[in-house]
Amino acid sequence: MEYKKRVELTSNPTAKRLLELMDEKQTNLAIAADLTDWNEVIGLIEKVGSKICLLKTHIDIIANLPGDFAKTLDELKQKHNFLIFEDRKFADIGNTVKYQYSQGLYKIVDWADIVNCHVVPGPGIIEGLREVGLLKGRGLLLLAEMSSADNLAVGNYTQQAINWAKQYDDFVIGFIGLKKLTDDYKFLTMTPGVKLAESTDNLKQQYNTPDKVISGGSDIIIVGRGIYQAPDPLTEAEKYRKLAYETYSNSNKR
Repeated sequence: MEYKKRVELTSNPTAKRLLELMDEKQTNLAIAADLTDWNEVIGLIEKVGSKICLLKTHIDIIANLPGDFAKTLDELKQKHNFLIFEDRKFADIGNTVKYQYSQGLYKIVDWADIVNCHVVPGPGIIEGLREVGLLKGRGLLLLAEMSSADNLAVGNYTQQAINWAKQYDDFVIGFIGLKKLTDDYKFLTMTPGVKLAESTDNLKQQYNTPDKVISGGSDIIIVGRGIYQAPDPLTEAEKYRKLAYETYSNSNKR
């Protein structure tokens, strides 16, 4: 189903906005800015911001993070028209994640449109995050599948993530997964571990190609090293954007 037709299927403001801008910008590319230097993060955003629908951050790995980082991220978000996904992977009881999300050094709920969590702790983790994020119109992704070799996010684990997504669908907007996980088009699936050629790294990360991922029913490809380690990140980002979006467009012509 076309992105613009899916907007009305969800009540979540973040999901609606993401689907709208994917259609407007003609991009289903997310950049994983997994860099440890703030200036490099900003430089990467300025280079590829026009090509992405989503910026994925790991805010706690940045060594020289300035006090006004949230303001700068928001300015870049408005300038280049993308949303922000903090890849925090919450994994604790509901009461703890509620404070990890809203308090501390980063106050993630104030600037990240989307966060994600493991479902190992049970539905309380969703409820704790929801208690903070729903009021601000934020969205949550559940880690239903992972791209690393021999991971345990399979079978009943994955199915339970889908069940809980349906139960909390005002706040849960989708999944981190390797393929389409449900026929309910209100949910988005985002897939990490994407490169132009299938491969693995020395820490058991497994890579699939953009066309394979989108053909499998995923909505957004998440690309990191394949873009930010390239000699020309902008040119490389356009390759990924074009291939992924054309695969999506062609699937809707059938």
